[in-house]
Amino acid sequence: MTTVVAVRHGETTWNRQRRVQGWAPTPLTERGRAQTDRLGAALAAGYDIDRVLSSDLHRTEETVELLLDHVDAPVTFESAWRERDTGVHQGLPFDQMSERFPEYDLESAGPQAARKRPESGESLADVRERVVGRWETTLAECEPGETVLVVTHGGPIRLLLGHLKDLDIVESIVGQSQGNCAITEFAFDHETGTTRIVRENDTGHC
Repeated sequence: MTTVVAVRHGETTWNRQRRVQGWAPTPLTERGRAQTDRLGAALAAGYDIDRVLSSDLHRTEETVELLLDHVDAPVTFESAWRERDTGVHQGLPFDQMSERFPEYDLESAGPQAARKRPESGESLADVRERVVGRWETTLAECEPGETVLVVTHGGPIRLLLGHLKDLDIVESIVGQSQGNCAITEFAFDHETGTTRIVRENDTGHC
């Protein structure tokens, strides 16, 4: 059995301002740093982590730096675990998105919105393909008994959970949530090739 623990980064300035982050180099807030410290303590108490895979965006790099005060494991930063590239929408307040760009609103436009790419950005379908592809290669690379920590973002974790639950992209994003520094745990059985969701969006340590 391999354990994969996926966590979302700590709160950022744009999380607090409710702005579309995309790939912006937004820093953690003081609250986000405190959340990450508590997450690190929870990870150290609950797991023997062998290695860390992380998105290479600024907010996840900052999260990893703080987690390494608690977790002693090698880190690989990868673009595959990044949040969606929101292109020209980056920085917009969330409450303006549905008004100005209703064609991207999952609740009103449905599956068409999931396939729509903003200028210089990615569609949610693109992100799902990227994340699920890296998830599958990660499982193929894992050794039985290994514990891998993945430090990423809310969108990728929700899309991954949706993939494993056989949800469409709309339900994956709209029907699920991921808090800052939430823990989502997976158990992969090498013999059967199946993955079990052990817990998801656990923020009890925060």
